Amino acid sequence: MAQASVSLRYQSGFGNEFASEAKPGTLPEGQNTPQKPAHGLYAEQLSGSAFTAPRGHNRRSWFYRIHPSVKHKPYTPYAQPQFKSAPFAAANPSQLRWDPLPLPTKPTDIIDGVLTMAGNGDTASWAGMAAHVYAANKSMTDRFFYNGDGEMLFVPESGALLMCTEMGQLHVAPGEICVIPRGVKFAVDLPDGTARGYICENYGAPFGLPDLGPIGANGLALPRDFLYPTAAFEDRSGDFTVIAKFDGALWQSPIGHSPLDVVGWHGNYAPYKYDLTKFQAINTVSFDHCDPSIFTVLTSQSGTPGVANVDFVVFPDRWMVAEHTFRPPYFHRNLMSEFMGLIKGVYDGKEAGGFAPGGCSLHNSMSAHGPDAHVVEKAENAELKPVYLSGTMAFMFESKYILRPTEAALKTGLQENYYEVWQGIPKKFKG
Repeated sequence: MAQASVSLRYQSGFGNEFASEAKPGTLPEGQNTPQKPAHGLYAEQLSGSAFTAPRGHNRRSWFYRIHPSVKHKPYTPYAQPQFKSAPFAAANPSQLRWDPLPLPTKPTDIIDGVLTMAGNGDTASWAGMAAHVYAANKSMTDRFFYNGDGEMLFVPESGALLMCTEMGQLHVAPGEICVIPRGVKFAVDLPDGTARGYICENYGAPFGLPDLGPIGANGLALPRDFLYPTAAFEDRSGDFTVIAKFDGALWQSPIGHSPLDVVGWHGNYAPYKYDLTKFQAINTVSFDHCDPSIFTVLTSQSGTPGVANVDFVVFPDRWMVAEHTFRPPYFHRNLMSEFMGLIKGVYDGKEAGGFAPGGCSLHNSMSAHGPDAHVVEKAENAELKPVYLSGTMAFMFESKYILRPTEAALKTGLQENYYEVWQGIPKKFKG
């Protein structure tokens, strides 16, 4: 596997048509399937949408590769019982919170290091999502992975990831995110030796940028800040394994060559990364705390306009400016279910501890939640002057569907006393 490098070449612009070749003359002119592709390569198309999807929603890329993808042996089941899809365990309306996942004590790559926390929907119906955490201490040297059930949004919390994909490499550090589309093969190297973080597995419509509405032309995540790989290929033979996630289960297949053998590619269906510090936060300058939707980085829309299959929302460094206003997140109950994680620092609604980087929480549909008792007292008595909230980065996977935890998650690091953070909120009403 290629070694980590932070000097990789990228292409920018969300959803653009890209063309990249690692060997000059690889990409054909004027057609996609010449009778004999250059350099003795094979032409292959990867379609990420139905063939007849409208042009604005059609996703596909053409590969020019050393071996066609079909050149592998039959798949057999692969045992990784903590990496799950539906059916999940029964949901309940209690607020749930977990400690960070410990790093493994034996060699574990990122696929074996996945623990599914919660999920919803149905992989076969292209609806819903799953929220995972991962902890790993081994690079994927002779193993490769692709997900046939959905795209994967990686959110590193500690340790960088070198995503070696069919279309090139992406170096993804904590504070950045990476999306690997459905079906794209990849392997993950660990430049720092260990890594921990989160994954949103999106079964539904591919992530896209949210509409800006009254915000106008600029704000939130800018298209030019999304970076795509340039072609890089491996010409390796040996005893390798491809692991596939398909219809909720994991499968493995022996393969005699590296599947990362694409010498050139063009299209609009490709992995990408984004630096969360480039997010242009929109906040209040008058009164009230904005709904978290104003912090949406990426959205996977459902069939109902304005209602997301899953949103990815981030809470970065930003100015807190509002008059006569309770500034932290208010107490709320909402239709959307919220799975929350912390990349670094302290989340302003959870200053009393218990919500640590690498940890996570689940507040399901109509389950009440909000700031801790300590935060309420502090916020009600704070001097209302402009304050710069810094050194923090929290996020949410927010879904229209109820998120059901897994049995493994309920037995791993669950904080049984989470409810106590609200019990000290006093009654102040005097009638």
